[in-house]
Amino acid sequence: MAEAVAEGAGASGLLIAAQQAGPEILAMASAFVFVCPENLGTMSGAMKEMFDRCYYPLLDQVSGRAYATAIAAGSAGQGAESQLDRIVKGWRLRRVADSLIINLNAQAPAEILARKIVPESALLQCRELGRAMAEGTRVGIF
Repeated sequence: MAEAVAEGAGASGLLIAAQQAGPEILAMASAFVFVCPENLGTMSGAMKEMFDRCYYPLLDQVSGRAYATAIAAGSAGQGAESQLDRIVKGWRLRRVADSLIINLNAQAPAEILARKIVPESALLQCRELGRAMAEGTRVGIF
């Protein structure tokens, strides 16, 4: 999903894994699309760890910037969405797109443990989100 968002954003986007994202890189961004799976009703540990490392160094440095989210969920996705929204509220980011929650319907143990395949229709939505974020930033809407 993150690759599809970056593909949609084109040259104006930068795809970076949460483990490699640091305050210096995030401070340079004009807008953000946070993409993660929902694990056990919350965002992934890697995403949470990125916020743990970057939250305080970026206070008052990214205020007012646009953000959106894309979440791969086994059933709901609202737990990860809510957690992300609470964290970035402290950065004073502005949500500029509805949360994109892709429900992969993994409920049975075998489905939960299986490799997930994101449907092409969902990847198209991710590309559209990336394109919209890039264009909105380029023309100054965000």
